[in-house]
Amino acid sequence: MDKNIKNIEKITFHDYGNKAEKFWENTKDHDVTQNYDAFLAPFGDRSRLDILDFGCGPGRDIAFFKSIGHNPVGLDGTLEFCEMARENTGCTVLLQSFSKLDLEENSFDGVFANASMFHVPSVNLPKVLTDLYRAIRPGGILFTSNPRGEGEGWSTPTRYGNFMQFDQSLEYLENAGFKLINHYYRPPDLPREEQKWLAMVSRVEKN
Repeated sequence: MDKNIKNIEKITFHDYGNKAEKFWENTKDHDVTQNYDAFLAPFGDRSRLDILDFGCGPGRDIAFFKSIGHNPVGLDGTLEFCEMARENTGCTVLLQSFSKLDLEENSFDGVFANASMFHVPSVNLPKVLTDLYRAIRPGGILFTSNPRGEGEGWSTPTRYGNFMQFDQSLEYLENAGFKLINHYYRPPDLPREEQKWLAMVSRVEKN
């Protein structure tokens, strides 16, 4: 792994770890129903989906997927989050660097990456997306939701962000082999300039 990428991850994950309890209190009750529905819609009425929650944090979304009968696995680069997610859900949670993923090929029906992918530096984003593409079964779904913006760098002294608009995000997804099937801006029912988040739903098409 590039030393700069390793340093970016170390500092960013450490920042989240230092604020893990506060992060949980601030996010555990967020209403992300729109994102859940958009991710699950392409599967129809399929049950017991194998889902990877990429950047799972303390486990809010893992708990939801488990509660409706799916088989979620969490993944995060922050040790404190992984420990909290395991305790909160009783599910398997993988402690892995985003930039050095170790995932079995064709092991998930879908990957739910809510507010996590924007921490991947652009230089390594193609590799991360390719790793996830390989891990998703044919016909499976990748959901991403990221804050919109221009450029990348340290959004705070201890947290790195890679901010993109729709066209650039789409280019990265398509170059990795994904086919976009839906996208929208959040929060709903606001003027576009106030919708700071971009959600994208993409399908894996491979033999």
